[in-house]
Amino acid sequence: MLPHTSATLLIVEDNADLRDGLKDILSFEGFNVLLAGNGLEALAVMHNLRPDLIISDISMPEMDGFAFYEAVRALPEGVTIPFIFLTARGEREDILRGRNLGAEDYLIKPVMRDELINAIQSRLQRFRQLQMAQMEAAYQAALTALANGIEVRDRYTRGHVERVTAYSLAIGEQLGWSGVRLEALRYGAILHDIGKIFISEAILSKNGPLSPEERLQMTFHPAQGAEMIKDIPYLAVAIPVIRCHHERWDGSGYPNRLSGEAIPLEARIIAVADSFDAMTSDRPYHRAASLQQGLDEIQQGRGHAYDPEVVDLFTQAWQAGKIYDIAARW
Repeated sequence: MLPHTSATLLIVEDNADLRDGLKDILSFEGFNVLLAGNGLEALAVMHNLRPDLIISDISMPEMDGFAFYEAVRALPEGVTIPFIFLTARGEREDILRGRNLGAEDYLIKPVMRDELINAIQSRLQRFRQLQMAQMEAAYQAALTALANGIEVRDRYTRGHVERVTAYSLAIGEQLGWSGVRLEALRYGAILHDIGKIFISEAILSKNGPLSPEERLQMTFHPAQGAEMIKDIPYLAVAIPVIRCHHERWDGSGYPNRLSGEAIPLEARIIAVADSFDAMTSDRPYHRAASLQQGLDEIQQGRGHAYDPEVVDLFTQAWQAGKIYDIAARW
């Protein structure tokens, strides 16, 4: 028995002996098993409980497997349920019809035990991976919406979060990053200015230089942003990035006046991306510079405000056309 298996399977099969035999095999493997003799019975079962996966015969009385499949997919709760056709018919037209309907798995009776178990576990794993990807996409969309709440308060920064994220990822890709490292950079970029939610709108949109007191308030937002997410384990990788994205290579930044490699590399990347976008966007205190002027200014800060290696990587991304392509989207 597989103790980790707790998925609920619905077997739809009009042959009672085969149906009961499948139940014995799958119950022994640790699955919860529901039974139905045809499509109509199966829909009635699903009225009370949503299965994690369906195994259905094709040739059945009252409602065959194809009609049952379409009925399941018409249900809001049935759109994503993994579906395996199990049939004695192996004609090409049946396989093609099932595939055209969207069924990914098609087993021919008599099916071997190992073949059946492997198909079920593989289909469940693919479904869980899809769920995780969808959850990740929804999570990132929620984070972006949260970060964009700052932009609602300041019309001058519209699109800033998306551009800084895209510029940062372009630099990360130049480094050859992927997977977890690139995702940490993405989260940090999306949330880098989240602490500005504590800054008054009057300061954010002030049309002119900030007073010493206002500048002091602005220096608090990296630490405030890091504090906001400190109790969210999923975002722990972004905390150093948020806290340090206004630090500068020569130690002239804030909040802790870190310098050089004492600043996390992700924060050094976002510092370049954030500065470039600020230079090339309209703000209350200046008109947007051209993209070329922005690049020139970033390069002038190489080894002073910005990590020389990061500036070089940004320049490479520029030469590859990536920076222009990103800027052109907004």
